[in-house]
Amino acid sequence: MTARPPLPVRLLSSALAAGALLAASACSDVDSGAQAADGTASPVVEGSPFAEGSLLGRSAASLVAKPPSPSASGRLTEAGARAALVTEADIEDDWTKVSDAASWRDKLLVGKVDVADFLTAKSQAADCQRLLDALYGDDLLGKPAGASALEGFQQDDSRLLYQVASYDRATLDASLNWLKSLQSTCDEFTATDSAGGKRTVQVTEASVPKEGDARQGLHVTVQGTAADAPATLTLDIAVVRVGNDAITVTAGGLDGGEADSVEQAVRQGTPRLKDVQAGRTPAATPSEVD
Repeated sequence: MTARPPLPVRLLSSALAAGALLAASACSDVDSGAQAADGTASPVVEGSPFAEGSLLGRSAASLVAKPPSPSASGRLTEAGARAALVTEADIEDDWTKVSDAASWRDKLLVGKVDVADFLTAKSQAADCQRLLDALYGDDLLGKPAGASALEGFQQDDSRLLYQVASYDRATLDASLNWLKSLQSTCDEFTATDSAGGKRTVQVTEASVPKEGDARQGLHVTVQGTAADAPATLTLDIAVVRVGNDAITVTAGGLDGGEADSVEQAVRQGTPRLKDVQAGRTPAATPSEVD
């Protein structure tokens, strides 16, 4: 019978064995770290539950972080803005596309707002002056921050202006809030032209189809004189926000408003803009597809 070594020797042997195991484990960790640093993975034994194609293998692979795919809705380009414009078929009726829409200006919109008409004077007068100036300059939402495109259509003595543009989001939201406030701050006021002629302006809210992320509509009438005869300019306006981009439709003239055409343009134009944002080509005539 072999004699057992004294207790201190046995303890020393156990300690040495444990130290060897720890050292081996540390070496294994170092090797794994080196492989990870090199971008290589330890081979998986064939038949292992983590092998490629196995249920657990597929589950483990699904946990690996994947780079996010780029958003389909990128920044609006000039070509995209043009592609998002509506056509004559979209707004129906007898509208005909014109080539000089960018130069359209209605002199009935030119005038200095009479401050005396307002209870809070300068602040409300400034809002109403801004409205007249913006309608005259076709920039109700301010200057675009990116791409923009414009198309004009004419039907008898009425005109329809359709704009698509990219804006700074905070500025765009502020502009929509401003438009919403005009029905109360500028419900009725007077403006004076350079010859001293008086113009009465009335502003009311108008309905807009529930398209896009946010929307606002206005109905504006300006009573004055044109060619030395009494005249009333009537404009129907709709603004629709889609992300950071917006559609602005203004239509009307001396023959009255064009609310139906404005609504039709919004219903057909908003999907076109969404298609462009998603990287798709809008249908040539969406009205026929519907």
